[in-house]
Amino acid sequence: MKKIIGIYNAPRSHWVGDGFPVRSLFSYNNHGKYLNPFLLLDRAGPFTFPSSDAENRGVGEHPHKGFETVTIVYDGEVAHHDSTGEGGVIGPGDVQWMTAASGILHQEYQSDDFMKNGGTLDMVQLWVNLPAKDKLATPGYQLLKSSHIPNIVLPNDAGILRVIAGDYLGNQGSARTFTPLDVWDLTLKKGKTFGLQTKTGRHVGLVMLHGSLIIDGHTSLNEGELIILDDSDSNIIMEATEEAVVLFLSGEPIDEPVVGYGPFVMNSDKEIIEAVNDFNNGKFGRIHQ
Repeated sequence: MKKIIGIYNAPRSHWVGDGFPVRSLFSYNNHGKYLNPFLLLDRAGPFTFPSSDAENRGVGEHPHKGFETVTIVYDGEVAHHDSTGEGGVIGPGDVQWMTAASGILHQEYQSDDFMKNGGTLDMVQLWVNLPAKDKLATPGYQLLKSSHIPNIVLPNDAGILRVIAGDYLGNQGSARTFTPLDVWDLTLKKGKTFGLQTKTGRHVGLVMLHGSLIIDGHTSLNEGELIILDDSDSNIIMEATEEAVVLFLSGEPIDEPVVGYGPFVMNSDKEIIEAVNDFNNGKFGRIHQ
C-alpha cells in the first residue's frame, strides 16, 4: 500500500484573462515538488458562460520557455494559435500538447462556436518540465483528438482509462514525451473497485475532477482535491463512491534545479534573464492567423 504524502484542497479560483476561471492545484513552489517532472496544474471551471457576440474570451498573446503545456478539455471548446504556425480548436476529450522549449508565443481563447452558443467550460492545463538538454529544443505542437487516444476498459468493468501519455499494460499513449511519464484520464463507475499498479521511484498524483473515491479502503478523495502518494512499488485500490473523473499523474523525476519566473522555467537565474531578453528581442517569433 502506498503511503499518503498529503491531500490538498483546490484554492479559490482566480481569472486568467477573461475566459478562464482557474484554481491552481499545485505548483513547483509548493507540494508539487513531489510530482516532478510535473510543474503545475490549473483547473479551469466548470463554469457556465452565456452566449455572446463579443470578441472571443481568453488569454492574449504571451510567451513560454523551458517546458511543455498540456491542455485537456472535458467540456466546452478552446482555440489555440502559436508562433510555430500551429493552431486549432479542441473540444471534449481532446488534448493539445505544446512544447515551448526554446521559446514560443501562443494565445488561448474560447472558440467561435462556444462564444456564440455559450455553455459549460471545464478543462485542465498541466505544465511538464523539460530536462536541461532539451530546454532549447525546437518548439512544437501535438493535437491529440479524442478518437486517437487509447481507451482501455478497466478490470471488474470499473470504468475507462484513457492513455494520454505513457503506457498502461502495454497500451501506449498518443503523446510524444521527452522523459518517461504517465498522464491517464480515468472515468470510474459508481460502486466499482479496481487496483492500479504503479511504478517504483515515482510519486503519484490523483486529481479528483468530478465525483468521489475511497483510496485503499479508508481514505476519501472528493471533488477538487489532490492526493499525492509516495514512490513505492505497490497497487492503489480505488472504489468510486459516485461516478468519478480522475486525472492520474506519475513520471520519472528530472533531478535538476528548477528556476521559474512567470512563463519561463529554466535551471538557473542566468537562463531566466536570457529567456526574458530573448522574448524582449522578438526571438520567440510571431503569431500569424
